[in-house]
Amino acid sequence: MTNPCIICVAITGSLPTKANNPAVPITVSEQVESTHEAFEAGASICHAHVRNDDQTPSSDPEKFARLKEGLERHCPGMIIQFSTGGRSGAGKTRGGMLPLAPDMASLSVGSNNFPTRVYENPPNLVDWLASEMLEHGVKPEIEAFDLSHILKAADMYAKGQIKDTPYVQFVMGVKNAMPADRHVFDYYVETVKRLFGDNVAWCAAGIGARQVLLNDWAISSGGHARTGLEDNVRLDRDTLAPSNAALVRRAAEICENYERPVATWRQAREILGLRVPA
Repeated sequence: MTNPCIICVAITGSLPTKANNPAVPITVSEQVESTHEAFEAGASICHAHVRNDDQTPSSDPEKFARLKEGLERHCPGMIIQFSTGGRSGAGKTRGGMLPLAPDMASLSVGSNNFPTRVYENPPNLVDWLASEMLEHGVKPEIEAFDLSHILKAADMYAKGQIKDTPYVQFVMGVKNAMPADRHVFDYYVETVKRLFGDNVAWCAAGIGARQVLLNDWAISSGGHARTGLEDNVRLDRDTLAPSNAALVRRAAEICENYERPVATWRQAREILGLRVPA
């Protein structure tokens, strides 16, 4: 395979703390430093959450603004993708940072079970988040925790709620949601190609120990890969990951195994139809 593989690094998330792994970046300055190292290791997308000083999740637009400014300065060209996930806030607070016009933002288009609760994405909120992304020129990344979410993305695209061909990310390995099942994964790939064309770009993310497995499945199948401390704080059962960059380097090694080059930020922007910053 010669098509470049985009590596997305999910740097922080809403759940891991320094008690889980001291390398988890919490403050904006830590996040910028960790992302810069991951960028140099080959990541071309930064998937970002922000935290309060006590490490709890936040949806504060001011924190997102400072993070965006730091990433643009220290990781020039890198694709900045903000999370609108439900652990960071409720209702429209989840999209309060979208007027900052990041390159991308995550968009969960349906509800599903999580380990201890229901991950609620009611239709009216999904519609509002999609409309905000359209208004501010933000490309959504569809986070598909279920097959129905892929089909919902196709419906929204047909209705003009999503401007360009949807970029779908399969999320597998969340307890009580979709496990890492190879038959399901293959059907997901078949479904996005049937709905959006054989050459559509798509991504996959695995949670915990399933991260490296999903990296392998995605890269070997022609898709793109997500890694990072948000989803997994370990290199293996006995070893904490020393950094986000270490997980990016592992994904890059898998790319090398399948003779796929790691996408540069310019290639990633071209693949996803994103503008090149001035």
